[in-house]
Amino acid sequence: MGFLMRGALIEYGSGLMGPIPNVVIFQFNPETLTRTVQIPPRPTSGTSRETTQAGEPSIEKITLTAKFSAADEMGDNKVLARLFGVGTRLAALEKMVHPSSDLLGAIGAALGLSGGGAGEPRQTMPRQKFPRILFIWGPFRILPVVLESMSITEQQYDFVLNPVQAEVSISMSVNAIDICSDDDVAKGALNYSNMAKEAQAMANLANTAEQIVELIPF
Repeated sequence: MGFLMRGALIEYGSGLMGPIPNVVIFQFNPETLTRTVQIPPRPTSGTSRETTQAGEPSIEKITLTAKFSAADEMGDNKVLARLFGVGTRLAALEKMVHPSSDLLGAIGAALGLSGGGAGEPRQTMPRQKFPRILFIWGPFRILPVVLESMSITEQQYDFVLNPVQAEVSISMSVNAIDICSDDDVAKGALNYSNMAKEAQAMANLANTAEQIVELIPF
């Protein structure tokens, strides 16, 4: 069997050298992927800007269904599949939609809040942040995304009710990174993917050069 690149969702830290705490590689690549580009309304009144003048950027949304099965791994007597079925993959996916948590940090912050006297300064709880996610789909699409919804359908179970087969419908939007953001990984990924798309659009000119001459006779 030839090489098959698999899609993936990767949770990453604030820098390239930071830890990668959570990676979900699709066991089976989704058969279909739906991309929707939401275009902001253009000005229409007489006093507004020209309708060809750009305003808010378009938003690209992606939906897909990921499928997971523990059948082969259970047949090979893999320990994790025997213990949890596909539960480990589902848990890793669910972790990506919840704010990042640090158990030890939360305990320390709680002690700081409760242990002070009347005249002592109180330690504030740090704000939680959602995980930063990269969606990888082939060598030319590496996109920073925001997970918007996730619908998990558990289809089969083992004798202790661990799910052994499941489908996960995922909806995400491409994160339009602000120029002032400190997320260098996301900015680099988005710039790379945009450059790859522009290169493909330019390559399309070779396919349409002769047809353009026929369409425009002057």
